[in-house]
Amino acid sequence: MTGLIMAAQLILGLSILVALHELGHFLAARAFGIKVEKFYLFFDAWGFKLFSFTKGDTEYGIGWLPLGGYVKIAGMIDESLDKDAMAGPPQPWEFRSKPAWQRLIVMIAGVTMNVILGIIIFSFTLLSFKKEYLPNSEVKNGIHAYKLGKDIGLQNGDKITAIDGSSFERFDDLLSSRVVFGSILTVVRNEQTLEIEVPDNFYRTIASEGRWNFIGSGELLYEVNLVEDGENAQKAGMKPGDKIIGIEGNRISGINDLPEKLEKFKNGKVQLTIKRDGKEMVIPTPVSEKGTIGISYLTASEINPDYKLKEYTLTSAFKYGSADAWEALVSNIKGLKKIFAGEEKATDAVQGPIGIAQIYGGTWDWSWFWRITGLLSMVLAFMNILPIPALDGGHVIFLIIESVTRYKFSDKFMERSQMVGMVILLSLMVFAVGNDVWKHIIN
Repeated sequence: MTGLIMAAQLILGLSILVALHELGHFLAARAFGIKVEKFYLFFDAWGFKLFSFTKGDTEYGIGWLPLGGYVKIAGMIDESLDKDAMAGPPQPWEFRSKPAWQRLIVMIAGVTMNVILGIIIFSFTLLSFKKEYLPNSEVKNGIHAYKLGKDIGLQNGDKITAIDGSSFERFDDLLSSRVVFGSILTVVRNEQTLEIEVPDNFYRTIASEGRWNFIGSGELLYEVNLVEDGENAQKAGMKPGDKIIGIEGNRISGINDLPEKLEKFKNGKVQLTIKRDGKEMVIPTPVSEKGTIGISYLTASEINPDYKLKEYTLTSAFKYGSADAWEALVSNIKGLKKIFAGEEKATDAVQGPIGIAQIYGGTWDWSWFWRITGLLSMVLAFMNILPIPALDGGHVIFLIIESVTRYKFSDKFMERSQMVGMVILLSLMVFAVGNDVWKHIIN
């Protein structure tokens, strides 16, 4: 069942992203009077398809091969390499007959749609799921430095006021890629201003040891004040006064962390890290079908009553959602640069469909689903704009050259470049899938 849920989330997420990407190309083409012959979700390889219908000049359908989708634009050399369609003289409704600037807009429309979709999804998840955030100004007593924070020179009580010289509103921004890919943190300590350097390779440490082991807004925890007789918590050995500081190996990350996690482990067992008499221990605790363990507790906000959370509004969700989407794009660029610079192995950084499905996870959590889908939307936009023939970015490069030089590349050149690009993409796909399989075998 876990595998089916992973596959279902992957297919649904990619279907949304691919359909909207191709819709961008479709709408731009139709806006300039270009005929679109086909609009397909998934590929109808070798002519096989699950469903299709024709409306106007366009055949709409669902193919059988769930590796993406496409629009077939009249008069454009694409992955179909349909030479017969290019044999006759150019027609007014064809892609090749339009000015370079119109063709350029058609080509970047898919990427543009993915960027817009990514921003919408990031904003929607903040507004609908996260709902509120902790302003950095509310952390009046300073941070709590866990192991990784102390390793780079941070201390309990430090007040971080800026990232790379810029102030920030949300405390969670201190856990973002802006910081973990290397940065300078401005810190106020004992009324002195210091600068703490986060190493460029700190993201590796974070990836291996967890963001929760970096810093917190004080030590977030749940203090147990009642253990119900005969319930699961009592059977597991929990006592009043225990402080729950971690769930499934991760530190408490917010005031709703415990109930949200327990909800996922209904009728199962959850590993709770508690602190008792200054010592940490892990207590495996069964969870009821209602998502409870039989305790009452003080929440993080009750333990730290001075911390006032701020609700996301439509405006602030869009503002921070846009920032988060942009950060996701920048992170991918930084990651690719590190691969080309030899600082990271492609085998460690590249994820194929199996790896992406595992990121979605084996439980259906809409908050996590939309978060990963938003991230993939920005990744898809970035990957598609790379200057590789057969990708949108390859067409964009050729169109920019044509616009500057007034020289239009021949159909034969475009066919050959398309074939080169397809070989590159197929090679990358084989590498990604093979890498996924190898990781699965050795793990």
